[in-house]
Amino acid sequence: MTFKPHNYQLHTVEHIVSNKAAGVFLEMGLGKTVSTLTAIKQLMFEDLDVSKVLVIAPKKVAQSTWTDEIQKWDHTRQLTISVVIGTERQRIEALRAKADIYTINRENVAWLVTHYGGAWPFDMVVIDELSSFKNAKSIRFKALRTVIPLCKRVVGLTGTPAPNGLLDLWPQLYLLDQGERLGKTITGYRDKYFTPGKRNGHVIFNYNLKTGEKGQPSPYETEIYDKIGDICISMKAKDYLELPDRIDRINHIVLSDTIMQQYLDFEKKLILSLENVEDISTANAAGLTNKLLQFTNGAVYDAQHQWHEVHNEKLEALEEDMEAANGNPVLVFYQFKSDLERILKHFKAYKPQVLNGDKEIKLWNEGKIQMLLAHAASAGHGLNLQFGGHHIEWFGVPWGLELYQQAVARLDRQGQTKPVINSRLIAKGTIDEEVLAALDRKASVQDAMMEAVKARIKKYRN
Repeated sequence: MTFKPHNYQLHTVEHIVSNKAAGVFLEMGLGKTVSTLTAIKQLMFEDLDVSKVLVIAPKKVAQSTWTDEIQKWDHTRQLTISVVIGTERQRIEALRAKADIYTINRENVAWLVTHYGGAWPFDMVVIDELSSFKNAKSIRFKALRTVIPLCKRVVGLTGTPAPNGLLDLWPQLYLLDQGERLGKTITGYRDKYFTPGKRNGHVIFNYNLKTGEKGQPSPYETEIYDKIGDICISMKAKDYLELPDRIDRINHIVLSDTIMQQYLDFEKKLILSLENVEDISTANAAGLTNKLLQFTNGAVYDAQHQWHEVHNEKLEALEEDMEAANGNPVLVFYQFKSDLERILKHFKAYKPQVLNGDKEIKLWNEGKIQMLLAHAASAGHGLNLQFGGHHIEWFGVPWGLELYQQAVARLDRQGQTKPVINSRLIAKGTIDEEVLAALDRKASVQDAMMEAVKARIKKYRN
């Protein structure tokens, strides 16, 4: 695919190239990854300024997103990448491979620093989701701060750098400039700009930005932004009118080799259980494909209609997307009862609510629900949810085009003030990809399901 950058993307590339330390605070859907890759390519092959790049990211993003993005665009395909994920042995082998870019999940940053000791080989570090380093006491922050001075360039990518307040900025900016702008210590930064909030004796639970004189607005927020403005750019999707009203995003999920083999064995067993392959009905095609979709989502049902979890890959991917949303409300569409029960259990911290009626609609549109769960069939015509958020997550996509379109239209409709982000969790190499392709080509439900089943019959019966 040919990259035709928007003006703001050109600005982002120039910002990264022109600054040894660059903070890129762009909302989800504005193309942070492709802009960064474009800058890396220029720095590596045109400017000859860097030779080995480390990308630190959430696990699923490190595993597939950067690789997919490189392959997606014509101008980035010459870049080579090595994914440093898995067992320690697998990670070491990946580090030994010759590549331009190495991706690693943030949980292994401390291990990576220890692995290399003083012989840090990367001259550029990209921190994808910089806000995940907002805790100055975390092991990952302490490890990374020791090697950042050894790098020629560092880039921090995030949608919302300070979801809990401006105190979160200090650790992130320190990784960019080693304290040049906001001070060498978080204590100094805190004492200068903040006052203690809620406390219990000597224990302080939070800090508030200092107020201005005699009740005037605080000048400190502007001062902080001014201090970091030379190396940080911030852009919101709503500010760029050339963007489409809806940003369709695919979050590719790579199942482990073990889980993928289990999926294939499950698929084969289902096909071989069919008695009359010459007379496949819509009903048994639907039953078979739904069982496969249940597996890709992470649970299968037994003969007693009880579900059993087979993997949590989509839960982990959804968790990373929720984190990337940085507190913004997210509408999550589920397909099966097992999906609902697992999401409710896994995301208790987000206090998820299930869409049952007017009560939830009202709370959502008032911005009081961070995670709203809905089945596509219950989110049809006339349901107005556009005032409460602009981010959709599909835990699993349905076969029905009308069902899918009507569900998306709950947010993507008149009254929406922001471009809608429509994110689909798609397991690679599974029936998920076929469902998505059927939606893209606007195939009928029956035709799409029958094609999927017939393809598998041919695969396993011939």
